[in-house]
Amino acid sequence: MNLALQYCHITVNDLDESLAFYRDALGLEVRNDVGSDVSRWVTLGGVTQPGLEFVLSQPHAGRSQEDGDALRELLVKGILPMIVFSTDDLDATFEKVRAFGAEVLQEPIDRPWGPRDSAFRDPSGNMVRIQQA
Repeated sequence: MNLALQYCHITVNDLDESLAFYRDALGLEVRNDVGSDVSRWVTLGGVTQPGLEFVLSQPHAGRSQEDGDALRELLVKGILPMIVFSTDDLDATFEKVRAFGAEVLQEPIDRPWGPRDSAFRDPSGNMVRIQQA
């Protein structure tokens, strides 16, 4: 039996602002852009993992008012789960994301457990780590 991750959901405040970050700064390609207003969602993916898509949506998309409010509160606090990407050239990727204007949390550093990594916040405050093995 083969099991693979297909979708990873990322909750964002502003779809267009976040779309620009994940598409232009990180280089993901848009696969779907569906709906309008708060029920809009966008999927993106990378060329090296064609079966994996990142789904960007706002807190109230497809959720009750109460659940959307709770999710928005967690997003505002910046405590939703982080997203970790890997790259074959961390320094170039870091500079591209920094030039885009993302908030830098950690410049590239070698970790004692193996990877070299860095960290940013996306436009909605989600932590995005980028590492190179």
